[in-house]
Amino acid sequence: MTIKNFSIEYDALNSKNTFTNGDTINGRIIVEVSKETRIQSLIFMAKGKAHVCWHEHYGQNQHHVFWADEKYYDVKHHILREARGDGTAVIGRGRHVFPFSFKIPDRKIPPSFKASIGKIVHKLKAELKQSMKMTKKTKAHFTFVSKANMDIPGLMEPQYGCSDKAVKLFGSGTVSLDVNTDRMGYKQGEALQVTAEISNHSSRLVKPKFTLYEKRSFFAQGRRRVCTNEILKDKIEAVASSSKETVTKVISIPRELPPSILNCSIIKLEYRLKIHLDIKYASDPEIKLPIVVLPELPAVKQPPTPAWFGFEALGNPSQLTRSTTPQQAAYQSVDPPPPYGGYAMPPSINQSDKNNTPL
Repeated sequence: MTIKNFSIEYDALNSKNTFTNGDTINGRIIVEVSKETRIQSLIFMAKGKAHVCWHEHYGQNQHHVFWADEKYYDVKHHILREARGDGTAVIGRGRHVFPFSFKIPDRKIPPSFKASIGKIVHKLKAELKQSMKMTKKTKAHFTFVSKANMDIPGLMEPQYGCSDKAVKLFGSGTVSLDVNTDRMGYKQGEALQVTAEISNHSSRLVKPKFTLYEKRSFFAQGRRRVCTNEILKDKIEAVASSSKETVTKVISIPRELPPSILNCSIIKLEYRLKIHLDIKYASDPEIKLPIVVLPELPAVKQPPTPAWFGFEALGNPSQLTRSTTPQQAAYQSVDPPPPYGGYAMPPSINQSDKNNTPL
């Protein structure tokens, strides 16, 4: 085999190996050959895109596939091409390193995300073409974390909710629940403080419970698929009959919890805090408040950007094309997801969807 190694790698900027808007990724494409080799082209690419796909079955013999794609950037740069009269470049035996530098667009782009029916990926790719041979490809994914969007309406404002229920079966009276939090947006690892005022004017015992859960929504071809998952649950002591109490609960947002995704038109990741009063043999009063999880970005000292796409161990670098930065593809602005009411829900869902907590 003439090409012994073809790979792409990049340098980390922080201990978590994450990148954000406007960061520059420095790396290298490595080509190792066992003898002098002719190459038609060596191409560097960087792509950011979202993709969703799921199947819906109707009876035994009918099914439909719903899918959608959304691109955020698509960069392509020729490192080697048409360097000789015959349209090929020649590299000698040994290991060759082709440095590259790519700046992530400094605009609102959704973070890396992966689920069974949808994902948002950010990756670096390289392709090596030779005459009469299959194109060799290599890639490396990198974790992109969006900068916190502080323009979300009501992000730093207090949240309120109230609910009242009448106890009729095996009891009598009414129960009311008033809840508030100091704001809607919290960073990963931050403490969320919720205050609940409970008025139990019934003959039953009520048990206050708290649940933080996520809601994942996927959109494609006018359809929507939704699933929910509980993140954590907690409870406090029961409130006795004919009594009134004000309780405060502190809930820590898990540090590893993925940030909210609100700027992708085909994938949406939201969080809710549900507070409800567990009343035996009665309908439970409950309140759901939106929670936006903001990313906690590590401090980074940006390394200097290489002046050009360099080359190492080449026989005649003067024959090769140089460029300061890869050319970025045109970007199409992304519209926000349409209201949930604008999408028809599937007539049937899988068993895992049935077991999920509704919003």
